[in-house]
Amino acid sequence: MKILISGSSGFVGSELVVFLQKLGHEVWRLVRYQDNLSQNAIFWDPQKKIINPSLLEHFDVVIHLAGENIASGRWTTEKKRRIFESRVGSTLFLSEVLSKLKFPPRCFISASAIGIYGDKGTSYCNEYTHHGTNFLADVCEQWEAATLPAKNSKIRTVNLRFGIVLSAKGGALAKMLPIFKWGLGGRLGSGQQYMSWITIDDLMGVVLFAATNQTIEGPYNVVSPYPVTNSVFTAILARTLGCPAILPVPAFALNLLMGKEMAGQLLLNSTRVEPSRLTQAGYAFLFPDLAVALKHLLSGP
Repeated sequence: MKILISGSSGFVGSELVVFLQKLGHEVWRLVRYQDNLSQNAIFWDPQKKIINPSLLEHFDVVIHLAGENIASGRWTTEKKRRIFESRVGSTLFLSEVLSKLKFPPRCFISASAIGIYGDKGTSYCNEYTHHGTNFLADVCEQWEAATLPAKNSKIRTVNLRFGIVLSAKGGALAKMLPIFKWGLGGRLGSGQQYMSWITIDDLMGVVLFAATNQTIEGPYNVVSPYPVTNSVFTAILARTLGCPAILPVPAFALNLLMGKEMAGQLLLNSTRVEPSRLTQAGYAFLFPDLAVALKHLLSGP
């Protein structure tokens, strides 16, 4: 296939580019720098709404991953504006451009997140669960709504609601590893909040599954079938590394460090998500079990 990816320099995007190229697909990248464009790169500036639509003709799949990192820096008013605009604004712009093409892609895959459900405690969430009411839930809801121009123009549109992506190369797990290896790991807050996770391997598999399966459309939870509490996650990670995890981080410390809103929505809220639609569609997870997944991810190349 001929595939276009935005956000290709990010943690997930860079892995996806290599994965798809190894499978023999022709991968192009939407990039935000104009000087010295590399091969198979197309310039765009979603903030200024600059793009050459003619360069987007005849792609089989467009995968939109671009967005401000929500875990870097405190959530100031300006940071929250960038988080919102980098997702909702860029998605709407790209979706509208794709909808007007003479030869549009057969499939438009846009990232979303399980943050759309908010804090649900111990209740299970599937794709039909009502949305939350906090900042991240609002961002995710409008992020997905921004893909409507593509959907309304009959492009098969998929909203992949990513959980916590596990990889030793980046994301949350990579940040945890040094702390745990130093023997400074521990549960966060009460430790009873649920973490819904997915390995980078299965995330790649789900993206490919969505791109090639003509029945896949709308929102899909991209998480393992077996979410765990933070306490369980901490214990399994410590056991896998052969390190103690006896230094819990109290909620008040996280609130002071990150701000109550950011700490709550990223670390302390509980979202127990199941991949109902993926399972029904027949996707077979490579690593559904956390202990096996961590052993795989931490075993080296």
